[in-house]
Amino acid sequence: MDHAAHMQLALDEARLAAAAGEVPIGAVLVVGEAVVARAHNRREVWQDPTAHAELIAIREASAQLRTWRLTGGTLYVTMEPCAMCIGAALLARLDRVVFGVWDPKGGACGSVLNVPEEKRLNHRIDVIGGVLEQESRELLQGFFKNLRVKTDEKV
Repeated sequence: MDHAAHMQLALDEARLAAAAGEVPIGAVLVVGEAVVARAHNRREVWQDPTAHAELIAIREASAQLRTWRLTGGTLYVTMEPCAMCIGAALLARLDRVVFGVWDPKGGACGSVLNVPEEKRLNHRIDVIGGVLEQESRELLQGFFKNLRVKTDEKV
């Protein structure tokens, strides 16, 4: 499985999010070698707090495959999933989550919480962090830097 190539697709999605004024987080869901869903954040556009890239990708993959059980699937996301998103990945029975940059303020795969390591849960999921971490970090930092510049110009 080529984690870097799939993460590059997630970064493409993150760029689409940034272009739409969304926090640049992208996700790609792969089953076997097939990309079954691609998504990016849409919280601002949809005015929906649950419109995270990961949740949208999981929903699209489930619709595409006509099952909520995404066993054999790998979710690639540019930033460490929050509790809601890793929870959805667990409930979808994904095999693996691969992410780019760690989220020290809201990450739930080792930064703030470590939901996948909770022994009482009935499903296990492999987590790999730091894949194309620098590219993911630069995209996020660039987005927020531009946002601050635009905010300063309005003042």
